[in-house]
Amino acid sequence: MNMILIAMLRSKNLVRHVFPKRCMFHNLYTSTTQPDPQTIATNVNTQIRTLSLQGNLEEALSLAYTHSSLTLQDYAFLFHACSQKKYIQQGIKLHRYIIEKQPTIQNDLFITNNLLNMYCKCGQLDYARYLFDKMPRRNFVSWTVLVSGYAQSGLIRECFSLFSGMLAYFRPNEFAFASVLSVCEQRDIEYGLQVHAVALKMSLDVNVYVANALITMYSKCSGGFGGGYNQTSDDAWAVFKSMEYRNLISWNSMISGFQFRGLGDKAIGLFAYMYSNGIGFNCATLLGVLSSLNQCSTLEDDINNTYLRNYFQLHCLAIKSGLISEVEVVTALVKSYANLGDHISDCYKLFLDTSGRHDIVSWTAIISAFAEQDPEQAFLLFCQLHLENFVLDRHTFSIALKACAYFATELNAMAVHSQVIKQGFQEETVVSNSLIHAYGRSGSLALSEQVFDEMGCHDLVSWNSMLKSYAMHGRAKDALELFSRMDVHPDSATFVALLTACSHAGLVEEGLKIFNSMTESHGISPQLDHYACMVDLYGRAGQIFEAEELIRKMPMKPDSVIWSSLLGSCRKHGEADLAKLAADKFKELEPKNSLAYIQMSNIYSSGGSFIEAGLMRKEMRDSKVRKRPGLSWVEVGKKVHEFTSGGQHHPKRGDISSQLEILIIKLKEIGYAPMTSAALHDIEIAHIEDQLFHHSEKLALVFAIMNEGILPFGGSVIKIMKNIRICVDCHNFMKLASKLFQKEIVVRDSNRFHHFKYATCSCNDYW
Repeated sequence: MNMILIAMLRSKNLVRHVFPKRCMFHNLYTSTTQPDPQTIATNVNTQIRTLSLQGNLEEALSLAYTHSSLTLQDYAFLFHACSQKKYIQQGIKLHRYIIEKQPTIQNDLFITNNLLNMYCKCGQLDYARYLFDKMPRRNFVSWTVLVSGYAQSGLIRECFSLFSGMLAYFRPNEFAFASVLSVCEQRDIEYGLQVHAVALKMSLDVNVYVANALITMYSKCSGGFGGGYNQTSDDAWAVFKSMEYRNLISWNSMISGFQFRGLGDKAIGLFAYMYSNGIGFNCATLLGVLSSLNQCSTLEDDINNTYLRNYFQLHCLAIKSGLISEVEVVTALVKSYANLGDHISDCYKLFLDTSGRHDIVSWTAIISAFAEQDPEQAFLLFCQLHLENFVLDRHTFSIALKACAYFATELNAMAVHSQVIKQGFQEETVVSNSLIHAYGRSGSLALSEQVFDEMGCHDLVSWNSMLKSYAMHGRAKDALELFSRMDVHPDSATFVALLTACSHAGLVEEGLKIFNSMTESHGISPQLDHYACMVDLYGRAGQIFEAEELIRKMPMKPDSVIWSSLLGSCRKHGEADLAKLAADKFKELEPKNSLAYIQMSNIYSSGGSFIEAGLMRKEMRDSKVRKRPGLSWVEVGKKVHEFTSGGQHHPKRGDISSQLEILIIKLKEIGYAPMTSAALHDIEIAHIEDQLFHHSEKLALVFAIMNEGILPFGGSVIKIMKNIRICVDCHNFMKLASKLFQKEIVVRDSNRFHHFKYATCSCNDYW
């Protein structure tokens, strides 16, 4: 075969045919002066390396197979190129080729080490180990390459075993130490301690590469957020302080170590020290500090002042240093601004300012920033991303579905679901979990169940998402039955979902059993969320004093959610004295929230204490606390319409008001009795939009009936979303309307779903 190729290359016409574009080779064979073979070989070898460096590896390999004068360095160069581009099949083919061509070459240590490196870099550890075991001679490079390969693949025991074997033959260098330390996790701390001891004996602990690896190892093995093998020690910081020379990786490793362990304030302090002392920083530094700031901003601190200033300062540093051009930095800044809540506009401006330099991660970040605060904008961004021809991944779909969960109907979730199927992500667990959540929150429990049932494998999030969906829709029995089939260990969120389901259905005994089983059977200590569920469970069922007793026995300080639950129960069951205590506690924690004032005013009014009710309203005005307006949304003609109490801002308000009057007359004929007495004390008289007959959900219903022909799903189901709890009068109104129009009316309020059908509600009037 080689002789045929040589004969072909000696033909001028064939040379022009094989290399028509390569003047170098054309001149080589058409020149009147025939160059010597050494020159030809040198030119071909140079061409092979040039092609490899330019990324044309396939072409370089093709040229290599047609040339018989490749050196060991050329083969090593090609194996290195295969490892960089992860071209394992091409690398294996070249390996077989050189064994057939030069059988003795596999005994060459230089070539074999390069082969080892290629197999390790491409994740073929079985090939690498087989080759290593067959080597007639090894040097410290051979050992180090395989140790690093095991480390990169996360094979700690194989890595540590090989490193131990290496000690019998060679003194490991800093790269071998760094590799074996890099793979140590919390469960492997004993390995890490032994490697550190060996490094101390060999005086390699002072080497910057080894010290950096030790910092990372001890940070990871601390368990994160305060846990670990020895919570009183700070070995990572001790290593850092003992270093005579530190490079930028040392500083970055320590910042990341603090951040990983939940010590974001220390990470920020270390960066401040770096900057004030003129120590440079890079992209990784900023990412570590931004992550630390995000961690700190979840604490009970003055977020809008202290941490906002820090974000702005880091943003300025990114601009001054030119690192704002790095897409990772932009993405981190977008996420950081999003965490501040009120700075979503800053997020979007930053995203637009860096237009053209975005990848799928930055797009996902901006969609995530809008997902909760402005889901419509998040969905529009997702649609724009789809048109930009980016390759969408499972995280992007997951975030888009998170936004869909906030819409009035499941139509948007269904649109994303179709793209999920089209692009082959329907088997991705994280996407299926997001679908369960999106369908459940947007009103279609049946679709949530379908996605859950069709999943091949359920993780903890799958079970929790389905349990939460059942809880939101008041299907407590289904939630308990699903929990009995759960084949993974439950977590804290599992029990929040179960207790919520029991609370919505009044299953006090079942809820108490579940609450007690948390510590007794599952080793999970109840947190504030669980106590809030139990207070709500007792309170809804009229066991007010049991709820108060539970609050007194709590091992932590009650939060505003717990006091609001108790307050709501006191209003429902007329316990004015205990309600006053709960209201005062709530106002201490949330002084600008109108809930306590409104609830106490209603309690006083219901008990005939109108003077006290008036004083409560006056106190609310004097404190400049405003009542949260009632808003409702309904989708008509592929557009979501928003209604406020009073309906003064809707363009069809006149027609809606007229139709509402007609509807009220018809409903009165079948038993509707407006609760005007309660309403008069539940509103501020000066605001006509809050009048009982013009509550936002009533207006949304009338508008939907007026546009029955263009409602989603053919108008068979009317879906309304509301931002606060539905009142008793509107609840009665919806029940009778469902009977009058012979339609299912679904209302999602701030607590749960209400499915109205044939003058009944899925909550059984218990909400």
